Formats: sequence, structure tokens, C-alpha cells
Amino acid sequence: MSNTVFRTKKVEQSILDTEEPEHALKKSLSALDLTVFGVGVIIGTGIFVLTGKVAKENAGPGVALAFVAAGVVCALAALCYAEFASTLPVAGSAYTFSYASLGELPAWIIGWDLVLELALGTAVVAVGWSGYIRALLDNAGWHLPAYLGGREGAHGFGFDILAAVLILVLTGILVLGMKLSARVTRLVVAIKVAVVLVVIVAGAFFIHAGNYKPFIPKPVPVAAGGDLKAPLIQLMVGWAPANFGVMGIFTAASVVFFAFIGFDVVATAAEETKNPQRDMPRGILGSLFVCTVLYVAVSVVVTGMQHYTQLSVDAPLADAFKATGHPWFAGVISFGAAVGLTTVCMILLLGQTRVFFAMSRDGLLPRFFSRVHPRFRTPHRPTILLGVVIAVVAGFTSLSELAELVNIGTLFAFVVVAVGVVILRRTRPDLHRAFRTPWVPVIPVLSVAATLWLMLNLPAETWLRFAVWMVLGFIVYFLYGRTHSRLARGKDAPAVPPSRGTRA
Repeated sequence: MSNTVFRTKKVEQSILDTEEPEHALKKSLSALDLTVFGVGVIIGTGIFVLTGKVAKENAGPGVALAFVAAGVVCALAALCYAEFASTLPVAGSAYTFSYASLGELPAWIIGWDLVLELALGTAVVAVGWSGYIRALLDNAGWHLPAYLGGREGAHGFGFDILAAVLILVLTGILVLGMKLSARVTRLVVAIKVAVVLVVIVAGAFFIHAGNYKPFIPKPVPVAAGGDLKAPLIQLMVGWAPANFGVMGIFTAASVVFFAFIGFDVVATAAEETKNPQRDMPRGILGSLFVCTVLYVAVSVVVTGMQHYTQLSVDAPLADAFKATGHPWFAGVISFGAAVGLTTVCMILLLGQTRVFFAMSRDGLLPRFFSRVHPRFRTPHRPTILLGVVIAVVAGFTSLSELAELVNIGTLFAFVVVAVGVVILRRTRPDLHRAFRTPWVPVIPVLSVAATLWLMLNLPAETWLRFAVWMVLGFIVYFLYGRTHSRLARGKDAPAVPPSRGTRA
């Protein structure tokens, strides 16, 4: 059985599959489009919320260093993603990379993981967006009925109509084409970044140097406990990271890391990029760099405006401006957060549909979903299916607890991609790599180690939920995927000539 479940799909064959007329996506994206996608999905509620939470509870003003540390961890993973995306410019991201390096079963598991991760991420972000819009409507004197805001009304029924409508509208945009999606994203990201820059520039005038003292507060030990909500590492060794001090910065990094989640989604658009060998590394690394700079700047400003012990957890930036006597900026920040979440939601939905599309094209999911629209050249069938399902889920559920599955799923994908880079370097040294991860295997090993460390800092109950989803994935694979995959049925076409996929 090991020979079948660990069979790999040749890079050449994956590239050849993208040229089949019925399954070929339209190439329309540039490096700028990819960078905008990356910035659009990374900058969300994290920049408006997490800064105050970790500054007050974990790192003090040193939260800026926590963002740098998290950015470094993401950069290690991004270097690995960039090599794969430029070598194998095919939809599916970590799923496709795993199929070429680790084998079919690991590829299925990572694809199964990504489908859940991106679906929950889309739903959670849509619910968050709905909350911001309701707040803005309330300020304007327009109030939605309770049962249409996700809260139960008089008859015990509650449906978040705003979250559901957002997802359905974005589904329609994605069906109509990637170029339209890119244009919408450019406009929205420009507004979002402008709001962030206004916050940084305006906030700089209200900074008081005394608020930075002490920059790294003295460490405060955290008592060990046995609750499943505690970090897994605490349950394993009876030790929990300290708050504040140097270790507090690393603890904060494990929290703010999740504000960076999303750059990996850029890799799912590789097949729709005009020049993926050149533009994918630029889009992935460029978006990560831009967002790291903005995150550090925001954290420096907010901890300078208000002492870290006085920061609010729910809305630190808005409340910091209120504390300095400028409440008007709170409305600007809420508007920026609402606009920002629109692009986050769309790009997460984009990433999920491309992973689903790639899995169906390989036969691991029904091939019905791998046909593209004859006019728009988009995977309209999985886009519509997933859009409707996620709209319903977002309408009826807050998903606050399940949201952490998004985090562990992303980290798991980082580990797989880093390991895959090392394996493919050994098994296929002949492949032409437009971008090569430097210092292999040192960079991938460091990426795996840093990622595992962050995973161990997640709650134990998150690991339990993740294990249940993975077990379900194994069951689906052995009941359907293993026998229906194109490799199992021997329906692969001959590999393309070396000049098209490899270096002669």
C-alpha cells in the first residue's frame, strides 16, 4: 500500500495538466497584483486588535520586536513557498507542492487541511466584517433587527445576513474573473493601507517617550495548569511561557504570528500569473515585507500613545486616540477595519477554491469541479459551491472557537512545504528553479523548528479538533480519493519535454 499512497505526481505532469482546455485557468495576474493580494489578505483585524492585546498581556512596548520575530518566522516559510511556486506554478499551493515531493496521501491531508482552514477563515472574517458594519450602521442611526445580525430574535432565530451577503457577492466577483478580482482588491487595499498610514502618521504626533519605559518589562511567571485551553507545551512539560521579559516577546510572537497568516494564499494563484517564475517570489516576499513594516510601525505608535498597562484589548488603536482626545479617528479605524476585512474574505475564498479545483483535477475530489467556465476561465463550480456553503455557515455560526483551527492548519502547511523543498532538491535536482531558497537545508530546518514551536503554543483543545478533522480526512481518502485519483487510474498523459518543465 505504501507504494500507492506515497506515489508522487511529476512536476512536468502537473504543468501539462494546466494546459488542458477544459481545465486551464486564465493567466492575467502580475507581480503587483500578487503583492496587492498578499497585503490585502494579511492586513485585517490583527493590525487593529492584536497589537494592544499582546502589548498589555505579554510584551509591553517590546511588542514591536514580537512582530519582527513573527515576520522572520514567516519569511523562512515564504522563502520555501517562493521556490515551490516558481518551480511548480500550478493552482493548489501547499497541496500541489506536497503531491510533487511527499506523495499522494500527504498531499491529500494537506489539501484537506487547507480546505477547512480557508473555509473557516473566510466565515470567521465575514462575521467580523459584519460586526464592524453593524457598528457603523448603529452610529449612523440605522439598526438591523437582532435576528438578522446573528443574534437570536424573539422567535429563537438568528442569521447574520450581512456576512452571508458579503460572501455571496465576493463569490460572484471571483466567478467573473481574476482580473476583476484584482481590480477590486487594488481599490480596497489602497483604501485600507491609506487608513493604516493615516493612523501611523496622526498617532506619531501623540507619542510620549515616557510610555516606552520600560521597553521590555520584567518577566512575570505564568502558573502551570491542566486546562485544555492551556498551550500544549504546558501540558506536555508542565511549563508555560513567561509574560514580559525576553520570553514574553517570543510568547507574543506566537500570538501576533497569526496576524501574518495569508501570504501563503498568494501561492494558490500561481497558475493564473503571467510570469510565475519571476512574479511569484516577488509577490510572496514583497507582501510579507510591506505588512511587517506596517505592523511594526503601528505597534510602535500605539504603545507610544498610551502606556501598555492602559491599552484596551478589544480596540486598542481606537481607544488610544480616544484617550488622547481625538475620538474621530476611532470611526476612521473602524472604517479601515471593515474595508480591510472585505479583501481578506475574498482572497481566502479565492485560495480555497483553487485548492479544491486542483484536488478535483487530480481526481481526489469529483472531476466535475475541475471544469472551468468557458468564457471567464475560472473554476466556477467549486467557487459557487463553496461560496454558498460558507455563506450559510457564516450566517448561522460565530465560529469563535473553531477559528484557531485556521492557525494550526496554516502552520501545518508551513511544515510540509519546508520539508518538501528539501526532498524535491534531492529527488529532482534537474528541475529548473527560477527562485532557489538560500542555504538549503538550513533555512527549511529553521522554518520547521520555528513553526513547530508556535504550534506547541496553541491550546491543546485546538490540537484535538485538528486531529479529529485529520482522521476524517483519512477516512474520505481511503473510501474515495485513493481509488479515484488520476495516478491510481493510470490516466496521466506523457510527461512534457524537458525544455518545458526541466532544464535540459
